[in-house]
Amino acid sequence: MTSRIKLFVASTSTCLVFVLLFGAMRGKSASPEDTYRHLAVYTEVLSRIKSDYVEEPDMKSVTLGAVNGLLESIDPYASYLNADQYKQWMKSKDQHKAGVGLVLSKKFGYVGVVDAIPGSPAAKAGLTTTDVLETINGVATRDMPLAFAEILLDGDPGTTVEVGVLRFRKPEPQKITLTRAAIEYPAVTAKMLADQVGLIAVPSLEGHNLKDVAAKVQDLEKQGAKKLVIDLRHCATGGPEDGTKLANMFLDKGLITYIEGQKVQRQDINAEAAADITHLPLVVMVNRGTADGAEVAAAALLDDKRAEVVGERTYGDAAVRKAVTMDDGSAVILSVAKYFSPSGKAIQDTGVTPSVPMIETDAVSVDDDGNPQTIEPEQKPGDDVILKKAIEVVTKGKSDIASAKPLR
Repeated sequence: MTSRIKLFVASTSTCLVFVLLFGAMRGKSASPEDTYRHLAVYTEVLSRIKSDYVEEPDMKSVTLGAVNGLLESIDPYASYLNADQYKQWMKSKDQHKAGVGLVLSKKFGYVGVVDAIPGSPAAKAGLTTTDVLETINGVATRDMPLAFAEILLDGDPGTTVEVGVLRFRKPEPQKITLTRAAIEYPAVTAKMLADQVGLIAVPSLEGHNLKDVAAKVQDLEKQGAKKLVIDLRHCATGGPEDGTKLANMFLDKGLITYIEGQKVQRQDINAEAAADITHLPLVVMVNRGTADGAEVAAAALLDDKRAEVVGERTYGDAAVRKAVTMDDGSAVILSVAKYFSPSGKAIQDTGVTPSVPMIETDAVSVDDDGNPQTIEPEQKPGDDVILKKAIEVVTKGKSDIASAKPLR
């Protein structure tokens, strides 16, 4: 396909996305006749493309681009899989393969990085939030189903996969080779800081980490902690149900979150007093790599006025997803319900906006050639601007520092 036709296909696909999305947005309030009218416009556009364009385009590419563009517009975690891909995806769910430790979403039509699991091959290679995978083993990710990209990244331990990475600072993609390995979720850590402040870092909500959080809280209180800071930065693994449990450790009452969808009636999840483990003053730290269950917890603690949240706006990912199969064996994996904050905001749509906004310094240093540089794993409180602000908030209170301008 020539570059002109590729450009045409991309442009046409975008137009079709807007037609379909407009119809979908109108669909809730429009009559069935209006819905069919929008579908008729889509059909006519396809017909005109096939009959009037200077060259006959690849209609399969046009339609696939429109479908993937539409899905990304409404749900960056959705995927359309053809019959063969869906069979492969279902098979891969039952296998425990090695991976590279990336949490993914769609971004600009490509596969974007939500975050890299700390300690994983991807994290060691410097991949982080805002990076975009342009290729996986030489295959372009443009219009690639998200679920299929995850299949390509997984494999046997010790094997390699090459990814082409786009960074905002560099116009040319950087080739990075990752060696697949069994992914181990990092453990919860804790330590005492000055002024009787206990710091608990929660890099993941998977595994036994929730129990470990409870144990760390109790241990810090025994050491004399009078205030707590919970670090949820780069915590992108662990589902919304894990986030509700984490929030309930610090809440004895109130709404934690609720689930609702077009065909899913609202389900409220309230705090249970028996699950509350501490009443110490609390501050939560988040950044753009905070996602999923960690966002549910941060939103609940903020809206229920249990904690101040310091840092960057979170990524935005908290939903119930399912695979909807088609007659031809293909499937669409999409969100059928979303998790909402107590104040009524869909977390997947808005993320969590901190009550004390701060901009984090780059998590990864990059040289002039775009290569990631080694970073010291331990930062001093004075070097970590978000931690420094969190300690200030938990010790002095937000009202006492309201006049201070956030770092920009």
